[in-house]
Amino acid sequence: MQRFIFLRVIQSVLALLVISAVVFALARVTGDPVAILLPEDASPAVVEQVRSKWGLDQPIYVQYARYIGNFVTGDFGEAWAYGGVPITELIARRLPNTIVLAGFAWIISASIALPIGVMVAVKKDSAFDWAGKVVALIGQSAPSFAIGLILMWVFAVILGWLPTSGNDAGFKSIILPGVALGYYNVAAVMRLTRSSMLEVLDTEYVKLARIKGMPERKVIWKHCFRNALIVPFTYMGLIGAVLLTGSVVIETVFVWPGLGDLAIDAIRNRDFPVIQSIVILFAAFYIFINLAVDVAYAYLNPRIRY
Repeated sequence: MQRFIFLRVIQSVLALLVISAVVFALARVTGDPVAILLPEDASPAVVEQVRSKWGLDQPIYVQYARYIGNFVTGDFGEAWAYGGVPITELIARRLPNTIVLAGFAWIISASIALPIGVMVAVKKDSAFDWAGKVVALIGQSAPSFAIGLILMWVFAVILGWLPTSGNDAGFKSIILPGVALGYYNVAAVMRLTRSSMLEVLDTEYVKLARIKGMPERKVIWKHCFRNALIVPFTYMGLIGAVLLTGSVVIETVFVWPGLGDLAIDAIRNRDFPVIQSIVILFAAFYIFINLAVDVAYAYLNPRIRY
């Protein structure tokens, strides 16, 4: 088991290094940030002074090595477009909003997908089963931003029940972006739950429980659901990482003040340090959650270790 964990940790570190190199290179393809930081009529001396201040006059490999060294020590640098504000301060302001949004979307996904997955398995090939497939198909086919815009139009513009954007209205503010972000994953979790439940429902011990006269509700929710939950539970862990790192579009649509919205602003302003910090932080979250899920699943299923 220790060897399995060690190899997964090494793979995670290598993956993070590769991602950091790719992000570092792609960020510089967007153009020269000095063109945004300074007016067009800035003198060559001022341009050179700004380049020297932010380390842009150094070779690319020196900039990358310096950035990796600072990142390992927890120093993300300063935000060019925010007047030199420490990036850690910007992230500290926005990260809680992203975590809250991702957590609420995860709850939405689980609370919709798991019960429907169980019911469509119990009522296989019935009208309820077909209705559940339609619900899942819509969620998997429609982009999250399209779902968000439709929800905004109906519940905010037409009905006026919920705010259109921001987070100033408390819990009401998170409902629309949370549903739009979480609904996309309903289809996959529901299908996994359905297939796992169908396998468990066909086992001998379930048939024996029914023969003994055990109430159907107890058979379904106590015996079948517990044993069928392993596969969807593993996927739900991965969904947590996807929701946390994939909220950029939804945060932009609903002007949610999270890391995704900050990343879009940084891209517009060519703020390399902010872009790199957010993307690598998202990658670290995703890799760490994947690692935790793999280790947990290895404990649940020892065959994975080999």
